[in-house]
Amino acid sequence: MAEREASPLPLEVRARLAELELELSEGKECCLDCNQSQLGVDVILKINVWRVCLTAPFAPPSAARFHRRRSSGTRDERYRSDVHSEAVQAVLARHVESNVAVPMPSKRRSLVVQTSMDAYTPPDSSSGSEEEAGPGNDMPGMEHWMTRPAHLGPAHLGSTSSSSSSTQSGGSGNAGRLADSLAHTHLSHPHLAHAHLTHTHLTQSHHVSAHHSQTHHGIGHLSLKRKAALGMAENGGSLRRSCEFGSDMLWPPPLESDENHSAPPDVTGYSSDSSHSRPHSERHIGTIARNTQKYGNAERMETGDGVPVSSRVSAKIQQLVNTLKMPRRPPLREFFVDDFEELLEVQQPDPKQPRPEGAEMLAVSGEALGVVTNWPPSLEAALQRWGTISPKAPCLTSLDTTGKPLYVLTYGKLWSRSIKLAYNILHKLGSKQEPMLRPGDRVALVFPNNDPVAFMVAFYGCLLAEVVPVPIEVPLTRKDAGSQQIGFLLGSCGVTVALTSDACHKGLPKSATGEIPQFRGWPKLLWFVTESKHLSKPPRDWFPHIKDANSDTAYIEYKTCKDGSVLGVTVMRIALLTHCQSLTQSCGYTEAETIVNVLDFKKDVGLWHGILTSVMNMMHVISVPYSLMKVNPLSWIQKVYHFKAKVACVKSRDMHWALVAHREQKDISLSSLRMLLVADGSNPWSISSCDAFLNVFQSKGLRSEVICPCASSPEALTVAIRRPVEDSSQPPGRGVLSMQGLSYSVVRVDTEERLSVLTVQDVGTVMPGAVVCVVKPEGVPLLCKTDEIGELCVCSVATGTSYYGLTGMTKNTFEVFPVASGGGLVSEYAFVRTGLLGFVGPGGLVFISGKMDGLIMVSGRRHNADDIVATALAVEPMKFVYRGRIAVFSVTVLRDERIVVVAEQRPDSTEEDSFQWMSRVLQAIDSIHGVGVFCLGLVPANTLPKTPLGGIHLSETKQLYLEGGLHPCNVLMCPHTCVTNLPKPRQKQPEIGPASVMVGNLVSGKRIAMASGRDLGQTDDNDQFLFLSEVLQWRSQTTPDHILYTLLSSRGLVSSSLTCLQLHKRAERVAALLLERGGLQEGDHIALVYPPGIDLIAAFYGCLYAGCVPITVRPPHPQNISTTLPTVKMIVEVSRSACVMTTAVICKLLRSKEAVATVDIRNWPPVLDTDDLPKKKPPALYKPCNPDALAYLDFSVSTTGMLAGVQMSHNAVGAFCRSVKLQCELYPSREVAICLDPYCGLGFVLWCLCSVYSGHQSILIPPVELESNPALWLLAVSQLRVRDTFCSYSVMELCTKGLGLQTEALKARGLDLSRVRACVVVAEERPRMSLTHSFSKLFKDLGLHPRSVSTAFGCRVNLAICLQGTSGPDPTTVYVDMRALRHDRVRLVERGSPHSLPLMESGKILPGVRIIIANPETKGPLGDSHLGEIWVHSAHNGSGYYSGYGEEVLQSDHFTSRLSFGDTSTVWARTGYLGFLRRTELTDASGERHDALYVVGALEEAMELRGMRYHPIDIETSVIRTHKNIMECAVFPWTNLLVVVIELEGSEQEALDLVPMVTKAVLEEHYLIVGVVVVTDIGVIPINSRGEKQRMHLRDGFLQDQLDPIYVAYNM
Repeated sequence: MAEREASPLPLEVRARLAELELELSEGKECCLDCNQSQLGVDVILKINVWRVCLTAPFAPPSAARFHRRRSSGTRDERYRSDVHSEAVQAVLARHVESNVAVPMPSKRRSLVVQTSMDAYTPPDSSSGSEEEAGPGNDMPGMEHWMTRPAHLGPAHLGSTSSSSSSTQSGGSGNAGRLADSLAHTHLSHPHLAHAHLTHTHLTQSHHVSAHHSQTHHGIGHLSLKRKAALGMAENGGSLRRSCEFGSDMLWPPPLESDENHSAPPDVTGYSSDSSHSRPHSERHIGTIARNTQKYGNAERMETGDGVPVSSRVSAKIQQLVNTLKMPRRPPLREFFVDDFEELLEVQQPDPKQPRPEGAEMLAVSGEALGVVTNWPPSLEAALQRWGTISPKAPCLTSLDTTGKPLYVLTYGKLWSRSIKLAYNILHKLGSKQEPMLRPGDRVALVFPNNDPVAFMVAFYGCLLAEVVPVPIEVPLTRKDAGSQQIGFLLGSCGVTVALTSDACHKGLPKSATGEIPQFRGWPKLLWFVTESKHLSKPPRDWFPHIKDANSDTAYIEYKTCKDGSVLGVTVMRIALLTHCQSLTQSCGYTEAETIVNVLDFKKDVGLWHGILTSVMNMMHVISVPYSLMKVNPLSWIQKVYHFKAKVACVKSRDMHWALVAHREQKDISLSSLRMLLVADGSNPWSISSCDAFLNVFQSKGLRSEVICPCASSPEALTVAIRRPVEDSSQPPGRGVLSMQGLSYSVVRVDTEERLSVLTVQDVGTVMPGAVVCVVKPEGVPLLCKTDEIGELCVCSVATGTSYYGLTGMTKNTFEVFPVASGGGLVSEYAFVRTGLLGFVGPGGLVFISGKMDGLIMVSGRRHNADDIVATALAVEPMKFVYRGRIAVFSVTVLRDERIVVVAEQRPDSTEEDSFQWMSRVLQAIDSIHGVGVFCLGLVPANTLPKTPLGGIHLSETKQLYLEGGLHPCNVLMCPHTCVTNLPKPRQKQPEIGPASVMVGNLVSGKRIAMASGRDLGQTDDNDQFLFLSEVLQWRSQTTPDHILYTLLSSRGLVSSSLTCLQLHKRAERVAALLLERGGLQEGDHIALVYPPGIDLIAAFYGCLYAGCVPITVRPPHPQNISTTLPTVKMIVEVSRSACVMTTAVICKLLRSKEAVATVDIRNWPPVLDTDDLPKKKPPALYKPCNPDALAYLDFSVSTTGMLAGVQMSHNAVGAFCRSVKLQCELYPSREVAICLDPYCGLGFVLWCLCSVYSGHQSILIPPVELESNPALWLLAVSQLRVRDTFCSYSVMELCTKGLGLQTEALKARGLDLSRVRACVVVAEERPRMSLTHSFSKLFKDLGLHPRSVSTAFGCRVNLAICLQGTSGPDPTTVYVDMRALRHDRVRLVERGSPHSLPLMESGKILPGVRIIIANPETKGPLGDSHLGEIWVHSAHNGSGYYSGYGEEVLQSDHFTSRLSFGDTSTVWARTGYLGFLRRTELTDASGERHDALYVVGALEEAMELRGMRYHPIDIETSVIRTHKNIMECAVFPWTNLLVVVIELEGSEQEALDLVPMVTKAVLEEHYLIVGVVVVTDIGVIPINSRGEKQRMHLRDGFLQDQLDPIYVAYNM
């Protein structure tokens, strides 16, 4: 017999078994059998009634209605356990008919490769099962796996379809056909719309024949050729490669005509060589249609069938929009929403929900426990009896991994070894005076699953020594998933000694000294090896004291809770004995029976039957280890046959895998079995395993009455067990229950043969000597009605007594007193909660419908995790995921539970297949359970955290999901379907007129929001001059040697400087050059293309001396000419420059081969090199006659990506310089350090103009130099003792990140910032408080005072509106309610209150500036409690836009707006920024109360979503906080979808972790559903020279598919 066992299986079967380990995992895996005939669904209790269909609600038992079916032949079709897969397939068939397409996520090629076949090694023994195939199925086995050509990735599968597979496409593929398929979507079942078609996750159009949709294989089994022939709309796409690209990328806007520059790009991008550096660099853009630059490697991105790339993303998003237009399942209730109170919907009870109608149940008692006269008084006494009477009788046989007997433990050996161990435990640990262990102390038992002999000896040794064994799993590593919690249990139990075997001791991790290290969270343990050779012999006179069973603790069994915490359930000696007696009575155990045990012998049913009850009855246990089951799943059946065993203890998964491995073996028979105990019979889905196993093995002698499911829990031990009966004419009880009813905890027999049903089997009757009742799971333990699902409670001696050391939890679980509806107690004795949900049916049969731990409460309805797993598996059994490897749990999002499904994907499934499977799973769960799934994720095989026996560690998986550590290879989010409690969208009220608003504000005592800076007085000598050129000439005569400018190099040394006279003379020579060589006329435009430095300043004043209009332009980057030069060319063209002035180096660059290849050099105006200036002066310096004439053009890009030139008159320039001089108190004796780009805005004014006007010395630090030396700016400020300095956010960010760890070193170098009184950040946006605070905090130790850091605010129409300056009150911070802000209201709240948003004042209003807050639509003035557009009136406003194409009129109202009510005569400029004014308690220099301006965001960037106004920065802040690897984020709307782009720092495998986290964060904080999540590399989000994001460029790049994203998720 032994020889026959060595190779019991055919070769092809054994090859396939290598894949079974994952499915053989123990623990919390679903015991769901997906054999061809898959699982039964929505459960309506139909107890098997002979020719009776139960239509009434479940009522008290009556003989007529609930007698068992008596037919022994054919089975009633309606009670089959395989209804479920047919129901699922029927649901999916309906969805297929509806033909609604769903956009598939886009994934970068490099990611696909890593999760596709090519990258996988063939599965080891732990890679899971193949599909469970029936006899007719041709299954690809292990050989197919190994011989499949490696180069055939998923792409070859699409060869028969009309476009290449989208698994590797960056976009949605054939957009044209996709659009057609969308246009022709039709609903063939209108009456199903509510139940099935209201979900957005519907599969793509399959036109499937009626015949095919009816087969229970389902649509998924169509061959690829068949699919192609059926004309299915496929997602085609090109292969996208991962590509790195530099930071200066060209972002083409939507291409129109050559002349259209309405959405021009930034011209100010300048960057260093570093490809990812972004601190001060901008993205360069070109709009020249004939030479469109592609973003990244866009030229590789045509689709396989020639569809233009730019249509791809747009088509996908359109698809998404179309699916979202469909009605959602639960309609939102209508209710009036106050101004800005966003109320979350409260789930209202469904008036049609089923309610229990039966009578109150009565407690059900088991039969009396008939105490047999010769039953031993304790388990130790039983061991003593058999050890002395029958020492040769076999007690336990252990097997090796080939299935051969390894060791047979006899009762004599067990007895003698246990005594020896007991003696050593008590007398050989510690000293005689101070023994380490005394009776009652707790001891850990650490034994592997393949060594039951050592465990059994150790367990009985502890019982004899009267110490308390705590059996636990072997810790595999120091950071094992659950071992930390086990350590906490050992610590709380006061365990100091761990018993283990020799082999296990050698296998534990060791430190360098050979000692076992302390595991994480574990107490310090003494490891004691229990092998006899290591033990001392007890003296002849020593004998253990054997007492009758009493109420001392016998052992502690560990239990893992839903949240991952581990509790110890204490079992008393009397409970242990009584439990063994009741098991003996109910199972009919007799002496010397043989029992085969496949279960874990350390806990639960395996311990109770295989270690305890077996000894009481002198039975022989054959222990089949997990390692043998992995190799040969049939081994337990072979052992039953070999040993003629009467009883076998298995789980339904052992039956399932025996079915998979079974191939008509000759050498097996199950006729000897009288009882097949199914340990997880309490899982409703075990019924399908039982049915399928019986069908196959009936021919091998298995009788139907032998199968005995039982229900148990760690707290109540065995709750119920089906008794083995001799009469096979009495089939077991069955019910088909409505899942709808179950979700409301009501038992309803399904009478309509609906799709959503659950078939349940009974788990027998109550244990002897026990009383069972069913109580409501939450709150007071009220008795349930007979047709109501509740938690089973047991009153018996044979239960656990407490959670060790946890009195509060013990009271709630082990000391429950059920209450009847009248208020009286059911019994004076306490009951124990079992954690099992179910009801007691007719004849006292117990039915279990789920577990408390698996319960998920969504919107007031209860769903069971096991049921959801079963539905997922029934979609396409075993094709895409491993059977035992699905985790279902819930997470709280927006104050309700949301369902998350995570499964391990087979390595051989393609992206498209798995996406199809995922969308079908979502449909099935939605239709069958009536609940939406929030997130469905697929992870690579073998990557989910495991329990010690290989099952999925659920709480650890959930923790990884929440922390973003799962690393899924596919994610599908469905927030639109399952989040139904969002506040109602705001309805726009009819617009109230501006007059009414003003009157209303006056009546309510609210101030009209107006403020102004102090007056501009005529005080200084230079104020007599109208023109800046005159001021320079005056200074060159009065203070010729006064230094105006000093330029620093990257080393901090002075590279050049200019005095008043030097600047005047150089400007004269530049003017001479222009007049002589350029032949220019007065008023001609000159483009100045210079690096930041002194040449730029001299050239600017040279233009003024020659009467020309200068335009400063950032030069092209030498390493990136192709993307930066078109921008230069465009500004030159748009500004109509008659000439370009530059240095010799840039001149050469403009004529280089690369430049010629990029732009047409023949169209350039003349280029003048100013390195070699003529020595002579011009004949006369130009003197303007009109102060309103144009002085210079300020070209720059707004944060919304608009390129525009603003006209600055001589008058405005003079007023501007005077205003800045007054605000900052600038005098010739002062020094100011400027670290800004000198090409536009306030940066240009400070760099070029202010020193000449005010006479102070400007220390110029080009921001580009900070890339090589981040400390340059701060060291210069310190060494030159500068009191005032200006910088940009990108400079501040560079210092914060680059110098964060160097503050001590900088201190040692003498860096001292204590003299700085004003450090001003120049920006066109809301102040970035987090950055300024980080900067202040970081350099506080170096003397920087936090109050010195402030911000300035300017915009296109007025380059500086606010600037902190040197005198005046400190910048103030307010906290506003973010929800109110969305409704354009300003409500101040306390710091730290919910939904509070901190806003910092944008600096003091400049002298000569007036501000009003106006309604951008009605142009009426607003009160200070409203958010509105900031309008400004000032002498230094710009005169208008310049584009050279006569389009200035379009935006004329930006510069010349008037209020529609109130002061209608003043001319205002509209800034395009939203903000508000607040009068503070502080006083300014004039003694007036200070008015503070708070900028909230750009009007153009504000997003109108759900009727409210959202500001991108708020959502971006929430997103960046969600995960440490999100480096940057930008959001923008597209149609009504919110698109979130995030930059990932880390491996591409982490990209998909961010999708659920981002979706959840935005939902919780902003009540918005994210439509698309785009994960990209660092450096993709474009930024201008001021460090401001260019979201509109990003949007254009996204829609034209130029981002090369790592992953694009379309949240359905």
